[in-house]
Amino acid sequence: MTQTVALERRRFLLAGLASAAALALATPAGAASIFPFIPDHYDFSQQQVQEAVARKFPLQRTASQIFDVVLSNPTVGLSPDRNRVTVRLQARLSTPFMPNPVNGVFTLSSQLAYDAPSHSVILMSPSVDDSQVTGDAAQYNQQINAAGALLATQLLDRYPVYTFKPEQLQFAGVNYEPGTITVLTNGIRVQILEK
Repeated sequence: MTQTVALERRRFLLAGLASAAALALATPAGAASIFPFIPDHYDFSQQQVQEAVARKFPLQRTASQIFDVVLSNPTVGLSPDRNRVTVRLQARLSTPFMPNPVNGVFTLSSQLAYDAPSHSVILMSPSVDDSQVTGDAAQYNQQINAAGALLATQLLDRYPVYTFKPEQLQFAGVNYEPGTITVLTNGIRVQILEK
């Protein structure tokens, strides 16, 4: 009987080790572990944010009822010193007040936040950091900045850049939620906390 108990313990131990190994292999890339299989953070790359933002463009809108604006070719940057994400957009503006359309560049920056209903990391309160326009448009720089700020708010505010899968926020019947979001030099790190 002692031999049977020892054999059962060995089977139980081996099954437990096999389960632990399977869980370790299933831990998503970019996730570190608390003990030993629960991630304490998730990382996602600048390229993932770039791909998410690029899906939104090109866009054509009318701003301030006088500018027809086409925004295209977004380039995502990371600003870890300010804990913000930047988006540089090419713009083509036309208005009845200028004889020819003008080309320009808007650089926006945004905070990041977690939106619980959608399980997404979103851009929050984007603002125009810089705008550059060519040619005759320099005299309209203030109006162009205002139009850019309006478009940034309308188009990118609360825009999701990463959406968590349900299995990333649940383990062994315990629910987790994102905490602090930190912009790094090569990506974004989201802390994971038990609810």
